[in-house]
Amino acid sequence: MWLTPDEVALKNALKLWVTEKSNDYFLLQRRRGHGDTGGKITGMLVGALDTVLDSNARVAPFRILLRVPGSQVGWVIASGASSEEVQKHWRWLDQNLLPYMAVFENKQDAASFAQGKVKGLIAEEVLGGQAALEDDPRQFREALARFTQHFALPPLEKLVAQYTCCCWKGHVPRQGMLYLSANHLAFYSFLLGKEVKLLIAWVEVTGLERTSLGLLTDVIRVRTRQRQRDFSMFLNVDEAMTVMSQLADVALCRLLDAGGLELNPTLQQPTNLTKRVLEHRALCQYVLSLFGLPRSEELRDVLSCSVWTPYARCHTPGKLYVTDNYVGFSSHQEGHCTLLIPLAEVLSIEKAESTSALPNPVIISVKSKRAFQLIEVGQRDELVERLGDRLRALTWRQAVVRGQSQRKKSLISPTPYYTFCFDTVSSEEISDLSEDMLRCTVLTESLITTLQAGQVESATHMCPQQRLWEDHFAEFGRGVHMFHTEKIRKLVVMGIPESLRGELWLTFSDACSSLADNPDYYSDMVEQSLGQTNIATEEIERDLHRSLPEHAAFQNETGIAALRRVLTAYAHRNPSIGYCQSMNILASVLLLYTREEEAFWLLVTVCERMLPDYFNRRVIGAQVDQSVFEELIQERLPHIADHIPDLNPLASVSLSWFLTLFLSVLPFRSAVCVLDCFFYHGIKAIFQLGLAVLDANAAQLCASTDDGQALMTLTSFLEQVRDDEEPCVCAEQAGPAGHTHITALINDAYEKFGDLTVRQLEMMRCRHRIQVLQGHEDTTKENTLRLVSPDVSFSQEDLSSLYDLFKTEHFISLYWGEVVCPALTLPQVRSRACIEQYHVDCAQFKSLYQLLAPWQSGSHTDTVAQRTFFLLDEDGDNHVSFTQFAKWLDTLYYGELNDKVRLLYRLHIPPALNVNEDRSSVKSPILSTTRPLFVELPNGEMKSYEDQLKQMLNDLAKEKDKGLEKNLLHMNQREFVQFCKTFCSMFHGDSSENELFQAIAVVTSLVLQIGEARNKGGTSETGSETREEGGSFHQAASCSGGGSSEAKVEGDWTVCFEQILASLLTEQVLVNFLERPVDLSAKISSAKEKQYQERAGLLELQHRTS
Repeated sequence: MWLTPDEVALKNALKLWVTEKSNDYFLLQRRRGHGDTGGKITGMLVGALDTVLDSNARVAPFRILLRVPGSQVGWVIASGASSEEVQKHWRWLDQNLLPYMAVFENKQDAASFAQGKVKGLIAEEVLGGQAALEDDPRQFREALARFTQHFALPPLEKLVAQYTCCCWKGHVPRQGMLYLSANHLAFYSFLLGKEVKLLIAWVEVTGLERTSLGLLTDVIRVRTRQRQRDFSMFLNVDEAMTVMSQLADVALCRLLDAGGLELNPTLQQPTNLTKRVLEHRALCQYVLSLFGLPRSEELRDVLSCSVWTPYARCHTPGKLYVTDNYVGFSSHQEGHCTLLIPLAEVLSIEKAESTSALPNPVIISVKSKRAFQLIEVGQRDELVERLGDRLRALTWRQAVVRGQSQRKKSLISPTPYYTFCFDTVSSEEISDLSEDMLRCTVLTESLITTLQAGQVESATHMCPQQRLWEDHFAEFGRGVHMFHTEKIRKLVVMGIPESLRGELWLTFSDACSSLADNPDYYSDMVEQSLGQTNIATEEIERDLHRSLPEHAAFQNETGIAALRRVLTAYAHRNPSIGYCQSMNILASVLLLYTREEEAFWLLVTVCERMLPDYFNRRVIGAQVDQSVFEELIQERLPHIADHIPDLNPLASVSLSWFLTLFLSVLPFRSAVCVLDCFFYHGIKAIFQLGLAVLDANAAQLCASTDDGQALMTLTSFLEQVRDDEEPCVCAEQAGPAGHTHITALINDAYEKFGDLTVRQLEMMRCRHRIQVLQGHEDTTKENTLRLVSPDVSFSQEDLSSLYDLFKTEHFISLYWGEVVCPALTLPQVRSRACIEQYHVDCAQFKSLYQLLAPWQSGSHTDTVAQRTFFLLDEDGDNHVSFTQFAKWLDTLYYGELNDKVRLLYRLHIPPALNVNEDRSSVKSPILSTTRPLFVELPNGEMKSYEDQLKQMLNDLAKEKDKGLEKNLLHMNQREFVQFCKTFCSMFHGDSSENELFQAIAVVTSLVLQIGEARNKGGTSETGSETREEGGSFHQAASCSGGGSSEAKVEGDWTVCFEQILASLLTEQVLVNFLERPVDLSAKISSAKEKQYQERAGLLELQHRTS
């Protein structure tokens, strides 16, 4: 490998290097001690020193130096892991560079010319390799060379980062290098002649955690299903932990059945992964969660600036985040001051005159006649230009949408499919509407407003809370671009007035932007989903009357019909989610305080923005947060964690808290107050409230004797949480402590756990998503093995190991899929049942065949493996499932003799035997087809093979009548030659090879006699003995039914499976060979050691030759 010229002292270098070749300008040197046999102390010490000092010498024991004659200083310009590699560079220098250097009169100029040429070669290599994407291409290129040399993975394995650290084995640390690639964690160390290599696939990692090991506090523990590894002494442990968590998370979401988790397209391609990309995606995810933005938003700019805050009469410093359609600001202290400005609300973005008091100011004007001043904006000119371009593009798109909406309205029939109700219809008249009419009626008012429509307002003055909110709007603004500060948080905790609740929910969640951008979307969804019937609609109908049944709004068809339309429209909009239980409860509450269309967009915002992974097929997001909540209990409530070692029951009960946002466990009005906090703070509010609930019941939980008592304590406490407007329970119901006020509980949550930040939650989610996905993977494996186990004779340990081998082979194609035959795409795999989750293609099956087949066939193995694959691929999708694979292998290892022969027979008839295969025959070991054949019976009597075969065929025919055999095609002469070829190839290297060849020769001669006799019996009219013999064989052959299509060719003959089986049974040595037990456990152990590296080596070879 060419290296950027690095200056070294030749005199000192000679102590560790031995010169093997030299000329006027170049030296080829070998590391002292390298290649010495007998374990000389020199080589061992030098190798250990190289690793400890983090040098390149262990990876590159050969190097080439550029020198100026007479100088004691040189430059390392090339290195190699082998003599052949460095000799190749030496020859290139001798042929292409040395002749031109001889022209220079000044030796220093010649050396400079050589250095420039080497740098040019490196630049060409960097442009076409992985290093081109890195911040430091030269250093990364050298690290990539070491990684490739140590672990021999294909070039498509993308290296992302490397760290110097120690790997602990017991109490012994080993200093080395940790390599983090797109699919693997790898560690390499060489110390005192001891080489350590560790390669762990990310899909095998079940957990990552920071822990302590003795006096070492910053230890990263990597857990797999088999063992755990500890790594310490990182220069930047925080960065290493973050990158490891991100890589494991991305790999699992990309490779495993993630239950509907959406992975950013950039991360879908492993070749795109770099440390910079991972950092950007983590920051982007943080910004989306902090501001509750759509998942499709991309982070474009992150700048430092200060925003003028009128309420504080000062500029607040922080970060400015610019996405595709939003400008967001967050103060350095998260939650102190937050501002979100949709570009759709922006009128202009201008630069103001810069002064010493207001450096680099930018003014953003919005449609509500307000303006926001930013100062100290870095790269102000570029920012204003980019925002201006996005604003113009957005204005053009809005004009197009408005034009389409106007044209659509002009084409609408004067009697549309739906009617807008309650604008002029009184509540008394609603009951007269038919159910069919209500199904097609879109509400233009909230259900609470509708219920109160007939009541006369007792007073026109505002309540005190509403007056506070109006004062706040006057000072902080109204709408999405309202400043979020500590004052508004306190107002939210006190409770939002019902008259403002719907508006503020839309404002806090930014659902109003989606509503404004899609004016006719909901009506289109209602129209398209009307009358549809599917699983989602059936589940919706089942749950409609379970949604807040105690509320008057859902005790009539009006509320039920509105709820049906909202849920059905969303299921039609997002079929990947469709409908999930708990969505009905949330939608019911939304309909109470917002118009029907607004409730729909609020539901969209919650499901796709605020809780993006909660309502997928496996509710992965809720389970991840449940796992995060368990860790928070250990960190924030250690007194509970100490008394309750197993926190799973407490974390499990929290699942309903997260899925329903406490709506199903708190009294209605108290739950609505929690929903106020959720729309303002996001999921962080649910974490804080959950911790507060446990903290309030800490004494009772610690004193509980079992899980049931602890759960009853929590249930009773939540039932007693009340709001001012809710009726107070009696003393007997409330218990000795009385009821708890919801405002006090929420205040307690903020005071004790208010330091919990969105950034912390996102980092914890990344780590815990690994555990949740691996838990689902273990469940899938258990279900698969449980379904397959009754049909096979493997032990549970062997079956589990086979599953792991099969899964690894499947993953190899996903790691480096551009080289191998493409596997099933992930959406296709996910759509199948759990037992069909993993599949292998033909190339992968061949690899498994060579590793696990009890009989190898030499050069014929590839052909036999391919035929086996075609035989197992019954549905013709070019993939074999684990169920098919396990049953096939079970036949070879534990099947009856008849089943084994039957399998081999089927490999040599269609469809396993492809008609386009090479028809060249092999030289058969048959000496003659007419020589007399006899078999010696146990009593010493000699009996002809023909008589013996007739008896065996009659027995087989009887078994066929019992339904023990299925009909098989007859085998023609060409197919039988292939059958013999397979048997002969199986015998090579066997201890009884000669006896087996003689036995198969006897069987082959006998079967050929049978085939010729049958052919004569069917075509000749002369010879009564021949006709009788041929007729009897023809009758016996008919027991298998059917015949090969090629059997109809004139002059060709066929034999059936029963005839071949009977012939094989006459040779005991063949029977012994087929029934000889093979140690499957030993095969599996050998396969585990060979599978990965052999497959990786093959892929690398294919890559080099392609």
